[in-house]
Amino acid sequence: METELSAARLEVMQHVGKDLDALMAEYLKPIDQNWQPTDFLPDSSKENFFSEVKLLQESCRDLPYDYIAVLIGDTITEEALPTYESWLMDVIGVDQVDNPSGWSRWVRAWTAEENRHGDLLNKYLYLSGRVNMRAMEVSTQYLIADGFDIGTDRDPYRNFIYTSFQELATNVSHRRTATLSKQFGNPHLSKICGVIASDEMRHAKAYKAFVSRILAVDPSELMLALEDMMRKKIVMPAHFLRESGVKMGDTFSHFSDAAQRLGVYTTMDYIEILESLLIEWEIETIRDLNSGAEKARDYLMALPARLRRIADRTRIPELAYEFSWISR
Repeated sequence: METELSAARLEVMQHVGKDLDALMAEYLKPIDQNWQPTDFLPDSSKENFFSEVKLLQESCRDLPYDYIAVLIGDTITEEALPTYESWLMDVIGVDQVDNPSGWSRWVRAWTAEENRHGDLLNKYLYLSGRVNMRAMEVSTQYLIADGFDIGTDRDPYRNFIYTSFQELATNVSHRRTATLSKQFGNPHLSKICGVIASDEMRHAKAYKAFVSRILAVDPSELMLALEDMMRKKIVMPAHFLRESGVKMGDTFSHFSDAAQRLGVYTTMDYIEILESLLIEWEIETIRDLNSGAEKARDYLMALPARLRRIADRTRIPELAYEFSWISR
């Protein structure tokens, strides 16, 4: 059965990826035309470098504790890109050995664009003077070394559902940090978070388009995959986040609490992203489903209201947590 499933998935991936050149041209940018981290940072080769760094540090001095914690957590998440690339390279239909110009080309090019985010935020935080960089770097190394299990296995359907959701979630998170930094009197950081958020939305559109193309040719299997992912819940890519001396995943809950307190990424955002995907993929009106997929659709359409009832009863911890990442 698993062999049959893999063969069917491979056939669909070949169908969806047959015009990969057009998809890459639409959803990714030419490297020479893309922004790079240096475009947003003080130039160390210039005489005014130190005065610019001083101004940058002054603009970061009054950023709230929770805000710095969330920005660091976002940065570490972005810096774990090697984990995400290696995971996607093992997905059915992605073959870097026998077909390096196929889906593996997308994975490499997408990773290359995403890699700029961690580079930019890391350098900015280093210059800010607010961060214990060694503690942050230890967390980054742990996150890459620990890997992750996002409940997708090697199934492209589940992986594209996951990336559609996650790209939208990271767009929300970076967009909110951009808005907040402007409110806190730091338009420079706001611009940085804003350009990253823009990338995330463009990537979200790509993965949502991949899912739409799969739905057109294999609706029942995609519906069942979507139900399975939502029953498991979409976990964040940094859900194993930890600091030195604590258990795997323990720091993530504190990072998540800080994001909820700030309103950067909340339970309601999770529900609204789900609702937006159900609308985008026209889940309610899809026909020609088998009986299992029909039941899956019924579950999915009722899920947002159910999650809202649970969210209404959820309290956000107000207890402060002292992150090892923050120096002052």
